[in-house]
Amino acid sequence: MNDKNENEDEIINNTDQGAKSEEDVRSQQTKDAKHTETEEATETDDVEFEELDEDGEVSAKNTIKKLREKLKKAEGEKREYLLGWQRSQADYANLKKETESRRSADIKLANKRLIEDILPVLDAYTMARGNTVAWEKVESNWRIGIEYIFNQLNSVLENNNLKSFGNIGEKFDPSLHESIEIIKTDDDKKNDTIESVMTKGYKLGDSILRPAKVKVYHLD
Repeated sequence: MNDKNENEDEIINNTDQGAKSEEDVRSQQTKDAKHTETEEATETDDVEFEELDEDGEVSAKNTIKKLREKLKKAEGEKREYLLGWQRSQADYANLKKETESRRSADIKLANKRLIEDILPVLDAYTMARGNTVAWEKVESNWRIGIEYIFNQLNSVLENNNLKSFGNIGEKFDPSLHESIEIIKTDDDKKNDTIESVMTKGYKLGDSILRPAKVKVYHLD
């Protein structure tokens, strides 16, 4: 009797397990079906459907229209890239020009300062040469050597656009000359002319580095 009951219980358990297995299978199949539908729906969203004509063919007019739109967009992007490149080239050219301009200005400024520092040396030489008696008493070889060195220095300065001005007999020009003394005269021809030069004036190109210091004749 007990064996019979046990067999019946085993049959019932097996039946229940089989039923549960079938339910699990159906549940899994339902889930898989839903997942497949979701994937298909997603893929459908990414698909661009072409408009068909009456014969079920893709509309050539619509295709051409889309191609033209894509071409227009591509041309617009190309134009933007070209303009960006041109702006970059222009910015680089301007920067290069500005850099060269600054460099040139710095060189000119450095040259100007160097020459201004040399002017007192030129003044000393001119003053020494101006005292003819004392200069002629200097030993000949030494004097010739000094004159040679000065001429070399003067050539270098002239090659760098340095020019001296201020000579006896020149007409007095307040933009070039600085009057340190008035010399009275009765000679109308000498009026407002330079009687003597104390220190030479110098120009660097068109820029006046220093005016000439002079004594000027003036009618009494």
